Amino acid sequence: MKKSENYNLIVVLGPTASGKTDLATQLAYDIDGEIISADSRQVYKQMDLGTGKDLDDYTINGTEIPYHLIDIVEAGSKYNVYQYQNDFFKAFEKIQNKGKIPIMCGGTGMYIEAVLKHFKLVQVPANYEFRETLKNKTLAELTEILKSYKNLHNNSDVDTIKRAIRAIEIEEYYKSNPKIDITLPELRPLIIGVDIDRELRRAKITKRLKSRLEEGMVDEVRNIMDQGVNAEDLIYYGLEYKFLTLFATGKITHQEMFDQLNIAIHQFAKRQMTYFRKMERGGIDIKWMQATTPIKTRVSKIIELL
Repeated sequence: MKKSENYNLIVVLGPTASGKTDLATQLAYDIDGEIISADSRQVYKQMDLGTGKDLDDYTINGTEIPYHLIDIVEAGSKYNVYQYQNDFFKAFEKIQNKGKIPIMCGGTGMYIEAVLKHFKLVQVPANYEFRETLKNKTLAELTEILKSYKNLHNNSDVDTIKRAIRAIEIEEYYKSNPKIDITLPELRPLIIGVDIDRELRRAKITKRLKSRLEEGMVDEVRNIMDQGVNAEDLIYYGLEYKFLTLFATGKITHQEMFDQLNIAIHQFAKRQMTYFRKMERGGIDIKWMQATTPIKTRVSKIIELL
């Protein structure tokens, strides 16, 4: 397919378990595009089942759909929105130079918004003295502190104390370092949202969690720890890695792990939708399509919009 005159980027976003990857890869297959992942956890190597990479989805009719920003950093390291924005635009220009269409696909609203709104970000250094002032606070207290900042640069999923402290640290840095001179490529995005009924989403989340546990999600965590990544660093990633690590280290039972993780993923999907609605209120135009509409129908509609 020739390049669109109106758009130079397609974005496919949606909450977890909405089927956005299936839609994005089918679209990429039909228009000869390439995927740029917008998932804050899929950047990590070895963290496959827990992050839901489903790399088999990137092969359609024997054709492998090229993807970017998956498996690019080591498990145990820290990756942030500043790094993502930089890596995104490198991938974006690389795909454009091939004469292909970049398709951003993911559910990390902060990453997507940082790209679409050209947030002027810098690498925020660690402030250990500031962290000391927060170390005895609860997650609920830290969340309230984070909400007190008027213009959040880092409104991420803070489901662990370490992630919340880092988010506050970033906001505190931006209070005294607001002026950043940066030039980013122009984007003309067509943004597609995958809307899924709440009950259907909940059913898919629970079914997928059971399936991934059967496929060896606990063993994945144990293998990562066996290679030298400590439990605290895995818990930092939240969601699956928080509860799987707590179980693997004997802190909770298998049933507690399943029940608590299942609830946490449902809550996370709800927060994702809240973030996307906030993006809309902030001026980002999202064209929503129902998850239950056949993929081919949705792909045809997207091609019409192009």
